[in-house]
Amino acid sequence: MNEQTHERVREIIAAVPAGTVATYGDIAALAGLSNPRQVGWVLREDGFDLPWHRIIRADGVPASHLRDEQLARLRAEGVLATGQKVDLRRYRWEA
Repeated sequence: MNEQTHERVREIIAAVPAGTVATYGDIAALAGLSNPRQVGWVLREDGFDLPWHRIIRADGVPASHLRDEQLARLRAEGVLATGQKVDLRRYRWEA
């Protein structure tokens, strides 16, 4: 991934407002990437200052290794999960 695309991914993630979520695929599509895993790579390598907790899997479930913290952060913003799943129809960001 080139630097311009990397920065575009960061800009899109930064734009996801509190109280909403986006999927890795949503971010990838907006950035023109063919693989949502690239979004995860950006978050892993360079996402410490981004609202990473607002990015979830396409099935509405947070990443397993971050689940508790991610759900707590989302809950603090008003995004409520049923069990461990976020209702994308209700909370998905419409860019």
